[in-house]
Amino acid sequence: MKKIVVAVTGASGAIYARKVVERLLQSPRVGRVAVVCSANGRRVMDYERERLPEGDRRLVRYDNDDMFAPPASGSAGYDGMVVVPCSMGSAGRIAAGISGDLIGRAADVMLKERRPLVLVVRETPLSTVHLRNLTALSECGAVVLPASPSFYAGPADVETLCDTVAVRAVRMLGIAAQGYEWGAQE
Repeated sequence: MKKIVVAVTGASGAIYARKVVERLLQSPRVGRVAVVCSANGRRVMDYERERLPEGDRRLVRYDNDDMFAPPASGSAGYDGMVVVPCSMGSAGRIAAGISGDLIGRAADVMLKERRPLVLVVRETPLSTVHLRNLTALSECGAVVLPASPSFYAGPADVETLCDTVAVRAVRMLGIAAQGYEWGAQE
């Protein structure tokens, strides 16, 4: 059973966080989902009127200030992490190795342990500073997955459109997820 960390930071796009957590909880291969929200992540979720799923025993929430939480240690054996949505500030701190909170430390653990780290970035346009930080993260093994939904299947609504990003993020963690696939409609 896989153990996954989901970090929610202050970028717009809280719907992506909800969709990723829903997809992870749908998988019988996922035994634990550790959720960590930054203060701005919580504010954006409230502003965008999004809520993460509740009530599933596999879902555990940790305070971003709790540096003693299991995701802060490689020995806790988390199999991967997704930062969704990932602000450029969070990406920059992760790229610089700044582990001043649980999100930064857990991401640092994923990189040092060579485990999947997926950053669902939400910013446009990207500055040169952003691009350099994302390049550094990619060079360290992180997957930079822009929140760019797929229009191929002609999604009927925003939920379906955003699900194309969530499915990709979950698949990048090595977890099968049902969703749109190129050529499946042919």
